[in-house]
Amino acid sequence: MEIPKNRFKEAILAGKPQVGIWCSIPDPAMAEMLANTGYDWMMFDTEHSPMDPLNVQPMLQAAAPYDVSCAVRPTGLDPLQIKKFLDAGAQTVMIPYIQTPEEAELAVAAVSYPPDGMRGVAGVMRASRWGAVADYGRKARDEICLILQIETKEAVDRLEEIAAVPGVDAIFVGPADMAASLGYIGQNGHPEVRKACADAIRRIRAAGKPAGFLSPDDSLLEEMVDAGSVFTAVDLDVTILRRGALARAKAWKDKLGG
Repeated sequence: MEIPKNRFKEAILAGKPQVGIWCSIPDPAMAEMLANTGYDWMMFDTEHSPMDPLNVQPMLQAAAPYDVSCAVRPTGLDPLQIKKFLDAGAQTVMIPYIQTPEEAELAVAAVSYPPDGMRGVAGVMRASRWGAVADYGRKARDEICLILQIETKEAVDRLEEIAAVPGVDAIFVGPADMAASLGYIGQNGHPEVRKACADAIRRIRAAGKPAGFLSPDDSLLEEMVDAGSVFTAVDLDVTILRRGALARAKAWKDKLGG
């Protein structure tokens, strides 16, 4: 059996725009429903949700039959946790809060088998199709997409050094922590935050890497896409649910005079 191709990695390296959705509801049924709504990629976010490897594997399985690529964001730069997500079958991982080239090098090592890295070797797990993929260990890294998340002024100051680390496939700009880093916490749309994010995206592209971004704010999204964002998450499952629920409740209360 051949290793599954990472279509998301192939697409972003070719500069093909990919529209994504951020997922933090730890439920396989929700993952399966969203997998069939037309997004190119889904991010299962364990940094800011209750999700862990036990939740994520069934969500990856639920989404697998559909025409969508799945990514996972670990809680941080933890090689032991990253290993679990890779063994569960995640082929794209986004490591948050990368600050230095040394941290980028550790992230690369975490997704690579020896002698190039430090990923622990297991023979029978979902990633190898329970041992059915011939020579999984030799082929795995080719289909793993490593995204590093840049989200502070300090990281942006060293962006080119981070992007130059061999094995880094793409870089994602995080607006919320960027806003906090610049002194504008909760103000993702502040002009200074917009400028910092757009400049970072342009520099990422100039360094030869695909750039990514997340926001439910269409005007902010359009600005970042214009700056060069290739893989762009345009909403979050919880915000879609809350926005829809609020709108329906208001519409019917207004209609009924409630």
